[in-house]
Amino acid sequence: MPAIVEISDLVVDIRSGHTTVRAVDGVSLVIEQGRTLGLVGESGCGKSTTGLAVVGLLPPGGKVVGGSIKVDGAEVVGLAEPAARAIRGASVGVVFQDPMTALNPTQRIGAQVAEPLLIHGMAGKAAARRQAVDILGEVGLPRPATQAERFPHELSGGMRQRVMIAIALVCGPKLLIADEPTTALDVTTQDQILQLFDSLQEQRGMSILLITHDMGVVAGHTDEVAVMYAGRVAELAGTKDLFVDNRHRYTEALLGSMPTLDTPHRQRLTSIPGLPPNLGGRLAACRFAPRCAQSEQKCFDVEPEWETASGHGFACHRPRVSAGDISVNKGGAV
Repeated sequence: MPAIVEISDLVVDIRSGHTTVRAVDGVSLVIEQGRTLGLVGESGCGKSTTGLAVVGLLPPGGKVVGGSIKVDGAEVVGLAEPAARAIRGASVGVVFQDPMTALNPTQRIGAQVAEPLLIHGMAGKAAARRQAVDILGEVGLPRPATQAERFPHELSGGMRQRVMIAIALVCGPKLLIADEPTTALDVTTQDQILQLFDSLQEQRGMSILLITHDMGVVAGHTDEVAVMYAGRVAELAGTKDLFVDNRHRYTEALLGSMPTLDTPHRQRLTSIPGLPPNLGGRLAACRFAPRCAQSEQKCFDVEPEWETASGHGFACHRPRVSAGDISVNKGGAV
């Protein structure tokens, strides 16, 4: 399958006042056509910044200072704003974290869904209106023609999220970036939205970058998972492989904090001690070392090498023993 997105050694700095934070530090990822990559980790690990860098929507003070991002074979780092704007919506659609703040409260739903078509010159006003109603129905909004006349505050959270998905997909992008698309939703609605992503992907053949802090969200809805910590990828593997045979101690800790069907009702969930590091300060060689129960002095002094075997990569001095007891090749790239 051809690669829709190729991110190589991406470095993003965010400057605020006299402080510069390296929010993304050497991230490399590939998303093939028709496949879903889950990007997971705690808040502040660089997941959303990575996604926003793809579409050139970094926050004030943010700048790509190293690496490459190719979308459908074309380099997007360093593009002037008009060229970057041409990619947003047309080639890459984005579902932002909070649909209530992402939607314009003063405009009707139909007008907001039709707007990308008008901006990219893909349809006139009448045709854009018809396509907006069609896509609202496609994403599962009941009575789409009626809903198109409503304002965002008149819709439920799940309905607003479907509107955001409609806006992201109306121009037929090859890549959908879904940034924490289920965070503010109840469990039932979360499952409906994730099932919708699966259905739309099957119909359209698009690629998806699913950004979340919830390992449970990626479990049944991704082909691969990249675990990020403190601006770097700690582990990358096929979804089943990651859950069954995870190697990095941070991945192990994340999965250990999740409840399962076998977890006793009154048992307290395991938490990861400490907090993620300040990315504007001095960092240990292994950034997870200060919070890792298995860390030793080497973890604080020597940068762990990236190791790969059968498409499973990780960087850890004291990894979990592989279920297959396989040997790994040192020095591979994500």
